[in-house]
Amino acid sequence: MNMQHELSLEKIVEILQSFPPQREHLLKAMHALQNEHPQHYLSELCLTELANYFKLTKGQVYGIASYYTMFSLKPRGKYIIRLCKSPVCHSMGSHGLFEFFEKEYGLKPHATSRDGLFTLEASECLGRCGKAPSMMINEQVYTELTADKLKEILTNLK
Repeated sequence: MNMQHELSLEKIVEILQSFPPQREHLLKAMHALQNEHPQHYLSELCLTELANYFKLTKGQVYGIASYYTMFSLKPRGKYIIRLCKSPVCHSMGSHGLFEFFEKEYGLKPHATSRDGLFTLEASECLGRCGKAPSMMINEQVYTELTADKLKEILTNLK
Protein backbone atom coordinates (compact mmCIF):
# COMPACT_ATOMS: atom_id res chain seq x y z
CA MET A 1 0.00 0.00 0.00
CA ASN A 2 1.70 3.17 -1.17
CA MET A 3 0.31 5.77 1.19
CA GLN A 4 1.66 9.09 2.38
CA HIS A 5 2.10 8.73 6.14
CA GLU A 6 2.41 12.35 7.29
CA LEU A 7 1.09 15.77 6.46
CA SER A 8 3.84 18.11 5.34
CA LEU A 9 4.65 21.11 7.49
CA GLU A 10 3.57 23.31 4.59
CA LYS A 11 0.13 21.63 4.43
CA ILE A 12 -0.32 21.88 8.21
CA VAL A 13 0.49 25.60 8.12
CA GLU A 14 -1.87 26.10 5.17
CA ILE A 15 -4.71 24.41 7.06
CA LEU A 16 -4.03 26.33 10.27
CA GLN A 17 -3.93 29.66 8.45
CA SER A 18 -7.49 29.05 7.24
CA PHE A 19 -8.58 29.61 10.88
CA PRO A 20 -8.25 32.74 13.00
CA PRO A 21 -5.66 32.09 15.73
CA GLN A 22 -8.16 32.51 18.59
CA ARG A 23 -8.73 29.52 20.89
CA GLU A 24 -12.42 29.20 20.00
CA HIS A 25 -11.25 27.91 16.59
CA LEU A 26 -8.94 25.24 18.01
CA LEU A 27 -11.37 22.29 17.81
CA LYS A 28 -12.29 23.08 14.20
CA ALA A 29 -8.60 23.30 13.30
CA MET A 30 -7.92 19.99 15.03
CA HIS A 31 -10.73 18.33 13.07
CA ALA A 32 -9.44 19.83 9.81
CA LEU A 33 -5.92 18.53 10.41
CA GLN A 34 -7.12 15.08 11.44
CA ASN A 35 -9.47 14.84 8.45
CA GLU A 36 -6.69 15.85 6.05
CA HIS A 37 -4.12 13.46 7.52
CA PRO A 38 -3.77 10.30 5.37
CA GLN A 39 -4.00 8.18 8.53
CA HIS A 40 -6.82 10.18 10.15
CA TYR A 41 -5.05 11.21 13.36
CA LEU A 42 -3.26 14.11 15.02
CA SER A 43 0.46 13.43 14.70
CA GLU A 44 3.18 14.88 16.92
CA LEU A 45 3.91 17.45 14.22
CA CYS A 46 0.23 18.46 14.10
CA LEU A 47 0.11 18.84 17.90
CA THR A 48 3.27 20.96 17.92
CA GLU A 49 2.03 23.23 15.16
CA LEU A 50 -1.42 23.57 16.77
CA ALA A 51 0.25 24.63 20.02
CA ASN A 52 2.46 27.18 18.25
CA TYR A 53 -0.38 28.62 16.16
CA PHE A 54 -2.86 28.94 19.03
CA LYS A 55 -0.18 30.00 21.57
CA LEU A 56 -0.80 27.03 23.85
CA THR A 57 1.53 24.45 25.33
CA LYS A 58 1.77 21.13 23.56
CA GLY A 59 0.45 19.57 26.80
CA GLN A 60 -2.70 21.69 26.59
CA VAL A 61 -3.32 20.61 23.00
CA TYR A 62 -2.58 16.98 23.88
CA GLY A 63 -5.04 17.18 26.80
CA ILE A 64 -7.80 18.44 24.52
CA ALA A 65 -7.04 15.83 21.85
CA SER A 66 -7.04 13.00 24.38
CA TYR A 67 -10.24 14.21 26.10
CA TYR A 68 -12.48 14.16 23.03
CA THR A 69 -13.17 10.69 21.63
CA MET A 70 -13.49 11.94 18.04
CA PHE A 71 -9.76 12.73 18.00
CA SER A 72 -7.09 10.09 17.63
CA LEU A 73 -3.44 10.31 18.63
CA LYS A 74 -2.46 7.16 16.77
CA PRO A 75 -2.75 6.25 13.09
CA ARG A 76 -6.07 4.84 11.91
CA GLY A 77 -7.33 3.12 8.81
CA LYS A 78 -8.77 4.60 5.65
CA TYR A 79 -12.24 3.62 6.91
CA ILE A 80 -13.09 4.41 10.52
CA ILE A 81 -15.88 2.12 11.70
CA ARG A 82 -17.78 3.37 14.73
CA LEU A 83 -20.00 0.54 15.93
CA CYS A 84 -22.60 1.55 18.51
CA LYS A 85 -22.45 -0.18 21.88
CA SER A 86 -25.30 1.70 23.57
CA PRO A 87 -27.79 -0.37 25.60
CA VAL A 88 -30.32 -0.32 22.75
CA CYS A 89 -27.82 -1.40 20.07
CA HIS A 90 -26.32 -3.95 22.44
CA SER A 91 -29.74 -5.51 23.09
CA MET A 92 -30.41 -5.55 19.34
CA GLY A 93 -27.20 -7.46 18.61
CA SER A 94 -24.21 -5.13 18.38
CA HIS A 95 -22.28 -7.33 20.86
CA GLY A 96 -22.45 -10.10 18.27
CA LEU A 97 -21.20 -7.72 15.60
CA PHE A 98 -18.12 -6.91 17.69
CA GLU A 99 -17.52 -10.67 17.89
CA PHE A 100 -18.01 -10.90 14.11
CA PHE A 101 -15.35 -8.22 13.52
CA GLU A 102 -12.90 -10.09 15.71
CA LYS A 103 -13.62 -13.51 14.21
CA GLU A 104 -13.82 -12.51 10.53
CA TYR A 105 -11.37 -9.61 10.38
CA GLY A 106 -9.22 -9.99 13.50
CA LEU A 107 -10.38 -6.55 14.64
CA LYS A 108 -11.00 -5.60 18.24
CA PRO A 109 -12.19 -2.12 19.24
CA HIS A 110 -9.50 0.54 18.77
CA ALA A 111 -7.46 -1.65 16.43
CA THR A 112 -6.60 -1.20 12.77
CA SER A 113 -6.53 -3.98 10.19
CA ARG A 114 -3.12 -5.11 8.92
CA ASP A 115 -3.82 -3.69 5.47
CA GLY A 116 -4.53 -0.26 6.97
CA LEU A 117 -8.06 -0.14 5.57
CA PHE A 118 -10.25 -0.44 8.67
CA THR A 119 -10.14 0.88 12.23
CA LEU A 120 -12.87 -0.35 14.56
CA GLU A 121 -14.05 1.96 17.34
CA ALA A 122 -16.79 1.41 19.89
CA SER A 123 -19.21 4.33 20.03
CA GLU A 124 -21.60 5.18 22.86
CA CYS A 125 -24.55 6.29 20.72
CA LEU A 126 -25.09 7.25 17.10
CA GLY A 127 -28.66 8.41 17.61
CA ARG A 128 -30.18 5.68 15.43
CA CYS A 129 -31.86 3.67 18.21
CA GLY A 130 -35.02 3.08 16.17
CA LYS A 131 -33.01 1.13 13.60
CA ALA A 132 -30.48 -0.57 15.87
CA PRO A 133 -27.86 -1.87 15.70
CA SER A 134 -26.06 0.90 13.84
CA MET A 135 -22.59 2.04 12.84
CA MET A 136 -20.84 4.81 10.96
CA ILE A 137 -18.06 4.32 8.47
CA ASN A 138 -16.39 7.68 8.15
CA GLU A 139 -19.46 9.92 7.63
CA GLN A 140 -21.90 7.26 6.31
CA VAL A 141 -24.45 5.73 8.72
CA TYR A 142 -25.61 2.11 8.43
CA THR A 143 -28.56 0.72 10.39
CA GLU A 144 -30.38 -2.55 11.09
CA LEU A 145 -27.08 -4.39 10.86
CA THR A 146 -26.53 -8.11 10.68
CA ALA A 147 -23.31 -10.06 10.16
CA ASP A 148 -24.25 -10.65 6.50
CA LYS A 149 -24.97 -6.96 5.95
CA LEU A 150 -21.64 -6.05 7.58
CA LYS A 151 -19.76 -8.47 5.34
CA GLU A 152 -21.41 -7.00 2.23
CA ILE A 153 -20.62 -3.41 3.29
CA LEU A 154 -16.97 -4.17 4.02
CA THR A 155 -16.53 -6.18 0.81
CA ASN A 156 -17.88 -3.25 -1.20
CA LEU A 157 -15.44 -0.86 0.50
CA LYS A 158 -12.44 -3.04 -0.31
